[in-house]
Amino acid sequence: MEPLHARYPFLGSAREAVEAADVDLATVVAERGPAVDRGRERVVSALFEGTVGDTHRRPRVELLSYPVARVLVSLIDQPALTHRYARGEAATAHERFQEDLEATSFRTTERRGLDLSTLLAEFDRRDAVEPIGTGGLNEAERFSVAVAPYLELAAGQYGEEWALVNRSLADGRVPVEREELLELLRQAVEDRILSGLPLTVPDAIAEALTEDVEAIEERLDELDLTRDIDAVVPELFPPCMTALLDQIQKGEHLAHHSRFAITSFLASIGMSTDEIVDLYEVNPGFGEEMTRYQTDHIRGETSPTEYSPPACATMQSYGDCVNMDDLCEEISHPLGYYEAKLEDTDEAEMTDWRERESGDD
Repeated sequence: MEPLHARYPFLGSAREAVEAADVDLATVVAERGPAVDRGRERVVSALFEGTVGDTHRRPRVELLSYPVARVLVSLIDQPALTHRYARGEAATAHERFQEDLEATSFRTTERRGLDLSTLLAEFDRRDAVEPIGTGGLNEAERFSVAVAPYLELAAGQYGEEWALVNRSLADGRVPVEREELLELLRQAVEDRILSGLPLTVPDAIAEALTEDVEAIEERLDELDLTRDIDAVVPELFPPCMTALLDQIQKGEHLAHHSRFAITSFLASIGMSTDEIVDLYEVNPGFGEEMTRYQTDHIRGETSPTEYSPPACATMQSYGDCVNMDDLCEEISHPLGYYEAKLEDTDEAEMTDWRERESGDD
């Protein structure tokens, strides 16, 4: 088992390495080795931090923790957890292959990194991507992507900049910047992580992981991802969402992660697709059809699950956590902040934004 496999456990070669080592997952779980603790850490970290945490110093432990984590997610079998876990794994992979691709000259035989050609080949995209200009695939800053693979991977992205109508298209190819290509590959990783989940887990393994499942479920309750809120009172929004809403109303462009955060937050507190679409009309590059599609996708109307807003740790990692106040120090999720504010405010002092809007007509 190579360090590369531990660093990227979703690779086909990593799976082959585990099979070649003839590792019995039931034995790993029954012996309660460090791979089990690290597997649980992967899941919890994905929930609260948006990544899978620090790499274990032993490649074997790190690699085996990946199938353990997938088993834990499968045993709990909650769509919100499954998608957060997949996004956490993909975010970590994205950080790692950015590092590897930016530091090719520093690689050693002890820590072999991942080059772009290998990464593309992993997802059968090598022939779909070509460098633009001088230099090879690993040195190029711009690329062209065949339109079909582009559409497939861009479908999971949020932001008008990904819509094909906002892209140049020539000879069936779409130009992208290097950073955009890596974001599309992050989506490919997320899709692979999600594939096959939930797994069918043998009873012996499920029984051995009972305590771990209960521990994760307790942490999951802290997020209360299924809370039912139907009140739109901007004065009580957490500072991060207030800032994003202000940017929308000023007609400023939002990065796709920021757009996802505020859209999922507004949907979670009761705003309809029509109301959210109307809100975005002042944004540059507004496209009603794409905005409606993305909002319905987040709401679970056109996707297998209803997406929750990112946790505070994820907001921080993307730079969307701003103007923190005292309550932010005690809360781990924007919805938790908003719910606390609603509970502490007299209902008679609150006016739902939607009622104000209708009153202005």
